[in-house]
Amino acid sequence: MAQKTQIKGILLLLITAIIWGSSFVSQSIGMNNVSAFTFMGVRTVLGATFLLPFILVRGHFEKKKLNELELAERKIQNRRTLFYGIILGLVLCIATNFQQFAFYYSTAGKIAFITASYMFFVPVAGVLFLKKKYSFVTWICVALGFMGLYFLSFKTNSFGSLNRGDVLTFVCSIFFCVQILMIERFSAVCDGVKLSCVEFYTAGIISCILMFVFEKPEWASIKAAAFPILYSGIMSCGIAYTLQIVGQKYCEATIASLIMCMESVFAVITSAIVLSERLTVRETAGCALMFFAIVLSQIWDIIKRKNQLQGN
Repeated sequence: MAQKTQIKGILLLLITAIIWGSSFVSQSIGMNNVSAFTFMGVRTVLGATFLLPFILVRGHFEKKKLNELELAERKIQNRRTLFYGIILGLVLCIATNFQQFAFYYSTAGKIAFITASYMFFVPVAGVLFLKKKYSFVTWICVALGFMGLYFLSFKTNSFGSLNRGDVLTFVCSIFFCVQILMIERFSAVCDGVKLSCVEFYTAGIISCILMFVFEKPEWASIKAAAFPILYSGIMSCGIAYTLQIVGQKYCEATIASLIMCMESVFAVITSAIVLSERLTVRETAGCALMFFAIVLSQIWDIIKRKNQLQGN
């Protein structure tokens, strides 16, 4: 039975990775008709709105089962979720908009892989700010990852070949690192779906305000980009996030993170199929190094956890 539930979790998380990876293509296509703030504002609000009915229906049925004490605790949790969700939304707004602006200068596949570098910023930030300790293998993975990023981002061995989109995506990745560390702390005391909904609404509303300040959104342009916005909003923000939550109930966390890292690979594959994007040999080598580093870091973590369990 346990094996069946784990397979169920793996399949759900694999679908999640496919949706997230293909969403990079939607973001790229959407930029042909609307500007960055417009795309992110409409997309993120749409994703949050998609989650809202699920939260309301679930809350209606849960309310009937809770006693007065549990209801009071739930209200406290909701206030905490609202506060933390707004903080996360601010960080997400910065991260996603930097990423979206990168599409002016770079390709979907390349942006997807550079965004994945948050996996290497997280342990560095953990050491510097949270006083965490990591193994030698982890630091090898970090070194391999940044070597891959170097090959991916620089066309030659000169720093002058750095693409402006690469810089924007690096900044995006740093803020995603901050978001991941914050979620690690906040999710333990908050409802995950509600936290995500508040986060999306906050990021979306701020992006919409910036949209009206710096851009000139037109309904005709938004309508022309309807499919990329709908796909990125509903599928990536709404459905994929829900599948992630359900999938992780049936799958060990380390294995889950390994599967979800496949979004970068699916982004490159989808970009090649839909956008006819092709990576150079140097960029392909960078992608391969990054993916190897991601896989090695997760496999090492699995081995370490198993040894700890056997030791106990």
